[in-house]
Amino acid sequence: MFWSAGLAADSTSRPVSLDEAQRTANDAAGWVEANWSIWLTDFLRIVLIITIAVVMRSLIRRTITKLIARMNRTAQAVDGTALGGLLVNAERRRQRSEAIGSVLRSVTSFLIMGTAALTVLSVLQIDLAPLLASAGVAGVAIGFGARNLVTDFLSGVFMIIEDQYGVGDEIDAGVAKGTVVEVGLRVTKLRGSDGSIWYVRNGEVKRIGNLSQGWAMAEVDVTLRHDEDLDRAREAIAGAGEQLAKSAPWDERLVEPVEVMGLDSVTLDSMVVRVQAKTLPGQAATVERELRWRIKRALDAEGIRMGEARPGDEQGAGGDPLAAVSAPSALGNPSSPQSQATAPIPQQQSGPQINK
Repeated sequence: MFWSAGLAADSTSRPVSLDEAQRTANDAAGWVEANWSIWLTDFLRIVLIITIAVVMRSLIRRTITKLIARMNRTAQAVDGTALGGLLVNAERRRQRSEAIGSVLRSVTSFLIMGTAALTVLSVLQIDLAPLLASAGVAGVAIGFGARNLVTDFLSGVFMIIEDQYGVGDEIDAGVAKGTVVEVGLRVTKLRGSDGSIWYVRNGEVKRIGNLSQGWAMAEVDVTLRHDEDLDRAREAIAGAGEQLAKSAPWDERLVEPVEVMGLDSVTLDSMVVRVQAKTLPGQAATVERELRWRIKRALDAEGIRMGEARPGDEQGAGGDPLAAVSAPSALGNPSSPQSQATAPIPQQQSGPQINK
């Protein structure tokens, strides 16, 4: 044991001869000479792959940006015109196109640079199987941990692509209702009727009711007395609707003429006549208010009474004058046994007190 250790110490401490150094240098030079071409080829291939990936990514992103800018210019050109009133507003188109452009640019960058990175690793002769397996496990872990975030993002992407709603639309998202202020890939911002701002996660929305696409319906229920003439009431209401359709700016907000649909309900005291008008999106509430105003003035001009009949209103119209008189009561006569039974018991006066 000591002999082998001493032999090893002698071998390590022995100086290297000139022939051995020359032979080692020749081996190293031969190894470099045999592999330098491979190194140079791999280096050039890596540089070429990175260059092609960067150039392709830049060209595709620039093309997407120009396409989005052209879409925005087209929306701004028709905004404020008669054609623009039938289309979505420019802000909605701009935000939708910007969101789609952002998604496309991100997907393009991920695909191109990811493919380039995998190609570079294969050129370097690095085994990709363990790397891909680790990436798969990490992706599954991240997917379970951030599933709500992934759900919100995917829901936002499909919502924007399908154009379910946009800026300026009045929607009912179930959890909140209001006008869309901002559309994002993860969160949609709504402004309620009371001015409050609602932040709704796209993954939480199970149903969407868009009240601003295509057209809207304005409905007005007119309550009349049960004894009014329906033919006169129909003529008065139809005349008010015709005047509304001919006057500005209501003629541009109406899609179809005002229609008197008929009786919606009948009771002993009143009748309800339903009136409908198809309007542009978002104009139903204003048309309803103006239509109520004009119908009230037209009915007052014709002497047609609105609302439910009250008992006192029939007395002057030849009705029963005793309809509003209450039934007689036994308590009204002070000498009746009922009144005497309810009379308070008089207090008895106490006698004089004797001081002891």
